[in-house]
Amino acid sequence: MRARTWWGLLRANRFRVDPSRVPMALLLSLETPINDLLGWLQQWRHGAKLEQTELAAPPIFIVGHWRSGTTLLHELMMLDPRLSYPTTYQCFAPSHFLVSEWFFRSFGNWLLPNKRPMDNVAAGWDRPQEDEFALMNLGLPSPYRRIAFPRQPAPDMEYLDFAAVDEMSLRRWLSGLHQFLTAVTLGSDQGPRRLVLKSPTHTGRVGVLADYFAGAKFIHITRDPRSLYPSTRRLWTSLDLIQGLQKPPAETDREYVLSCLERMYAAFHADRDAVPPGSIIDIRYEDLVADPVGSLRDVYQALELGDFAPVERPLQSWVEENHRGYKPNEHRLPEEDEALIQDRWSDYFARYGYR
Repeated sequence: MRARTWWGLLRANRFRVDPSRVPMALLLSLETPINDLLGWLQQWRHGAKLEQTELAAPPIFIVGHWRSGTTLLHELMMLDPRLSYPTTYQCFAPSHFLVSEWFFRSFGNWLLPNKRPMDNVAAGWDRPQEDEFALMNLGLPSPYRRIAFPRQPAPDMEYLDFAAVDEMSLRRWLSGLHQFLTAVTLGSDQGPRRLVLKSPTHTGRVGVLADYFAGAKFIHITRDPRSLYPSTRRLWTSLDLIQGLQKPPAETDREYVLSCLERMYAAFHADRDAVPPGSIIDIRYEDLVADPVGSLRDVYQALELGDFAPVERPLQSWVEENHRGYKPNEHRLPEEDEALIQDRWSDYFARYGYR
């Protein structure tokens, strides 16, 4: 984050940093002026080019609840050499990556773990990442700001569905997203390519995104809620513990996890008709895991993404090298939790065939 965004985050949460996290907060406070300097340098060197840069094509959005397989699908889509994506470094340093990414690619790999803490998926500066992190770090409203202060009321929940967001704020948010994507396009080593974006937070935004990015495509992935629920609670607990400026509760609040899905999917189901026919497809995580090649072939055909041949061979190689014998984690819910989600998420269960 740049200094203004960082200090705004602290003020919004009344500087309620736990004593054990004060060293982290001090270090971040010292780093933000460097982000300012690099941001000004990027604007000086690339500002004119950024204003002239256009997206290679309307983006492809991967949407679905957290822990539904969006990361796996994103990684598989990136086997297509005709497509591109925001990298982890670009999302974590969105205001200056055009002038600083080369350094961290060369000398900063030690700053990241080899695996993500919540699921042991490979991590790295060049790996695909959620653009929601970029929006948050640019100072745009984002529900992800709760990770910093996990014991405070969850902020920006209205940005899960835009229902209570005024027109001016919405235009500002969309402009920020577009500017980030043009910077990613400009920074591509292999020239402008169609971007594939993956952020679960976009699930409740499909109507707005389809209207703003005319011609965009959407891949919606679902998963058995009996796996989604416990896995999502572990996700937030892990991120809060590692990234938070407060010691989080022992477990993420049940109500937060339950209400996020309800809010996102109420908007998704209300707005998906705004997506033109042939521009959205539903797939299931269980089918993707069972047959990655067949699932991706269906996606390419349904969304008319072009010849599947360039991606089929590398995808088949990935299956042979990394996927043989893979078994998803099994989740056993306490009866009270299963009854709870069967009640609160009943529409998701029924609509996507998980009864």
